[in-house]
This record gives sequence, C-alpha cells and structure tokens, in this order.
Amino acid sequence: MKSLSLTLLLSAALPCVAAAAVPEYTLVIRNHAYQPATLQVPANTKFKLLVRNEDATPSEFESNDFNREQIVLPGTTATVFVGPLDEGRYTFFDDFHRATGNGALIAR
Repeated sequence: MKSLSLTLLLSAALPCVAAAAVPEYTLVIRNHAYQPATLQVPANTKFKLLVRNEDATPSEFESNDFNREQIVLPGTTATVFVGPLDEGRYTFFDDFHRATGNGALIAR
C-alpha cells in the first residue's frame, strides 16, 4: 500500500516538474509598443511568453508567423505558449495598435 501511495504521489508531482522546465520570457506593452521589441528565444524549445499590458486600453497580441492571438486587457498579463520554433525571425503585432505595436522573436 505504501508503494502505491508513493507512486501516486510521484506521478502527480511529475507534471509540475515538467512545467517548471519551460523557459519563460516577458513582453511589456507600454504606450502601445512592445518592450523589448525584439526578444531572443531558444530554437527548437517550447517556451512561455508573458505579455503584460501596462496601458489603459486593451491590446491584441497576434502573430501570423507562429499562429497565436490573445487579447490582453489593461493591467493584466496574458500567458502564451509558443514553439518549438525553428531558427529564424518571427514577427508579432498588436492588432489594435498596428502603427506602434510591432516586434519579433529571434529563435537561435
């Protein structure tokens, strides 16, 4: 019985360990622009992108290059999982503020 309990406990903990291994990066939306505008990320690795909106209006983080779209309300942070990406340059934009909200991920 003890070995079964230990097995169940360990199997429940494994997803938490795997999730912790995902690299995490942050983009900040301020004055309808991404900061940093260019972000280096690892190629061939899934990662977590935290998109924090510090503006008073909603933004829409979007990329046709890596097929993501997420509305980010004022004062909130959205979590977007990306990848794995091949080496290269992948653009993203704020669909609500196209003139100023542009950036790129550089996968290396």
